[in-house]
Amino acid sequence: MLDRLEKIAVAARGGKALLALALMLALAAAPAVCAEKRYAPGVSDAEIVIGQTMPYSGAASAWGADGLAELAYLKMINDQGGVNGRKIRLISLDDGYSPPKTVEQTRKLIEQDQVAFIFSSLGTAPNTAIQKYLNERKVPQLFVATGASKWADPAHFPWTMGWQPNYVSEARIYARYILEHKPEARIAVLYQNDDYGKDYLAGLKDGLGERYDKMVATTASYEVSDPTVDSEIVALQATGADVFVDIAGPKFAAQAIRRAYDIGWRPLHFLNTVGSAVGAVLQPAGLEKSVGIITARYYKDPTDPQWQDDPAFKDWLAWMGKYNPGASLADYYNVLGYNLAMTLVQVLKQCGDDLSRENVMRQAANLHALALPMLLPGITINTSPTDYRPIKQLRLVRFDGKTWEPFGEVIADQM
Repeated sequence: MLDRLEKIAVAARGGKALLALALMLALAAAPAVCAEKRYAPGVSDAEIVIGQTMPYSGAASAWGADGLAELAYLKMINDQGGVNGRKIRLISLDDGYSPPKTVEQTRKLIEQDQVAFIFSSLGTAPNTAIQKYLNERKVPQLFVATGASKWADPAHFPWTMGWQPNYVSEARIYARYILEHKPEARIAVLYQNDDYGKDYLAGLKDGLGERYDKMVATTASYEVSDPTVDSEIVALQATGADVFVDIAGPKFAAQAIRRAYDIGWRPLHFLNTVGSAVGAVLQPAGLEKSVGIITARYYKDPTDPQWQDDPAFKDWLAWMGKYNPGASLADYYNVLGYNLAMTLVQVLKQCGDDLSRENVMRQAANLHALALPMLLPGITINTSPTDYRPIKQLRLVRFDGKTWEPFGEVIADQM
């Protein structure tokens, strides 16, 4: 730029007016150089194309509501003009919660559809199947829709980041409560036989510590392909356990609640957050059969009457009515998708015109005290290059037959 300025100045032969003009031209050109745009595949001046896989079919299809909510939220953002002038196009493909299908669909998204990155694909086993592939290609696997602890490992998988509180932390909080309030408990555990279920089991074992072997009477696992968990519930009851830790997805959580009630088993029942949606789980199981169940929350439960006059909740209701009509107002996954998509929009805003894959991850790891309207008061999103756990706080809640009633304070778990 200086060489060009000198040549213009010489050409001006000392003319002050022409020299001033040369300076103005040079300075005008400088911002354009500094603001050079950087785009990943799938990004243009008008659009950002991203992809995901969701279980829209199969045994885990209740979780597909998350993807539909994200599509609905991004439709609202696009109607408002997009982010920094660009519309967001989310290609959301069905994988049926089958890891081989997830691999097939993700390869299609990356190699054929040329998406910029993968956003909020759902499921621990499905995401495990694509984690190495995406990291080798340096493609962001952003805000994975599962709470497995493995998504917070920037040293080994710098292109993968989770979002929700991880399962190990959640289970440790349940263990802490059991130790404080039922120290002589006999515990029975049902868990899904994959990384999702085993993460919760590891957290429970860590939380109970040296008392785990004494307090846990038995564990039973199930496969996603199993038709029911009825026999497992009968076997767990037979141990005489008075505490039941239920680590099941929506379909099997509903079966477990119903079967336990029907055979007269009334333990203190802890239900993992993944399987605790009122609309997808408790209503099919029977609200009267779900009374007393304890779980954890980090978001404003849409069934909780305390939020009826809350401006953020009213905004969510308005969005549901306009952009997600027909979806259940009692379904937690419609809040989850709303929050996840809102976090994505914040990251893209921070990216500005540098929408390279590297900067997407850089900004995702640069979120500070982000308070989303539909998170519980006091719970914020925080990340750093060495901390890929956006949410690290939870609050215990108990179902009263109509809604989840909070009790106690917000609890932060330190890994």
